[in-house]
Amino acid sequence: MNVFTFIKTMLLAFVLLGFAGASHAALNIQRWTTAQGSAVYFVENHSLPMMDVSVNFSAGSAYDSPETSGLAALTHHVMALEAGGLSEETLTNRFADIGAVLGGSFDADRASFKVRTLTTEQAAALTAFNLVLHKPDFTQSVLAREQGRIVSALQEAETEPDSIAQKAFMRSIYGMHPYSQDQNGEISTVQALRAEHLRQFYQSHYTAQTAVIAIMGDVTTEQAKQIAEQLSAGLPQGPAVAPVPPVATLSAPTVKKLPHPAMQAHILIGQPGNLRGDPDFFPLYVGNYILGGGGFVSRLTEEVREKRGLAYSVYSYFMPMSQLGPFQIGLQTKKEQADEALKLVRDTVQQFVDQGVTAKELTAAKDNLIGGFPMRIDSNSKILEYLNMIGFYKLPLDYLDTFNQRVAAVTVQQVNDAFKRRIHPEHFATVIVGAE
Repeated sequence: MNVFTFIKTMLLAFVLLGFAGASHAALNIQRWTTAQGSAVYFVENHSLPMMDVSVNFSAGSAYDSPETSGLAALTHHVMALEAGGLSEETLTNRFADIGAVLGGSFDADRASFKVRTLTTEQAAALTAFNLVLHKPDFTQSVLAREQGRIVSALQEAETEPDSIAQKAFMRSIYGMHPYSQDQNGEISTVQALRAEHLRQFYQSHYTAQTAVIAIMGDVTTEQAKQIAEQLSAGLPQGPAVAPVPPVATLSAPTVKKLPHPAMQAHILIGQPGNLRGDPDFFPLYVGNYILGGGGFVSRLTEEVREKRGLAYSVYSYFMPMSQLGPFQIGLQTKKEQADEALKLVRDTVQQFVDQGVTAKELTAAKDNLIGGFPMRIDSNSKILEYLNMIGFYKLPLDYLDTFNQRVAAVTVQQVNDAFKRRIHPEHFATVIVGAE
């Protein structure tokens, strides 16, 4: 690495690690559509000489079939390894030599790629980024190598109690729905994939018509429009993919006890929860902070850890998705205490649903959530992730601007009503790995 490249890399590292910007209140989110049909979300910010760009696609694991489980994740993974005839090493060096960072994310709903670069190097960074998006190679040799790595990881996961519990839990609450599938696939299905499968998935799911582009940083609106058109123009053309199907609610409780030599029992409890844009999102979000999302100040922690010492930690969370994402409660406890801890958790949740929250609890929860919100939007990269979410799930453009106001407006009655209607402990799915 030459001195010039080193200086650029250090400058970018300083930007990445040291920037803690203003609270970004009243974000001016601009939205438009490219000529090819891609939705664009842009926030202009000239406080730093950097730019973040991401492109999101409806290409998550929920778009796999049972026979091709793991295809979506493998496609996303291999796309970043070689493109445009460039080897993995050459492609990696293209980004490293200009101090740019290539990244991405993957879940059941979506797959995304992002690049972070100094604006002085944006042309070179975008050229390399476009290769990843527009010209992935999918060579059989690289595919075979990565299949071997993924299979090894899946084999290891089959021995880990956390992984076993999570996989069984998702199957318990989702049945045959695509959300039940392991995002990384199954050993047999991953081994059966070929390069042509990846090419076909890329052509049908990484299309311009369904892409959501987010741009944040030191560029003008006109420059952002040019960047978005370049990103969109090189993508495959095709119709929108079918949406993820609706999720069925649970109608009866289930319990799965799976043996494991682990010292502790790993317990997961829950049901399908809520979705992005859900009208009950804020009451459930604030209420869950009181139930199990607030760490040491939550009811579950108070009852399970503080009063009885049955677990070091216990939590609950909602994970909204395009359809009903999981509502999950988790803890680890001594095997001989598993039944006692499980009963206590169920009783605590049932009491929470039946009796609701107090005004004092609600005030404390709202104060904590509102007070911590600025830390969630204190950098360009964090705001970019919110742009991704707002764009992909079609949330209101003022979502961030009104977030605290909507938290503050939640009432005791709204929380209690939402939990009574939406959370049904009598139908919970339960998974215990390491049960005696």
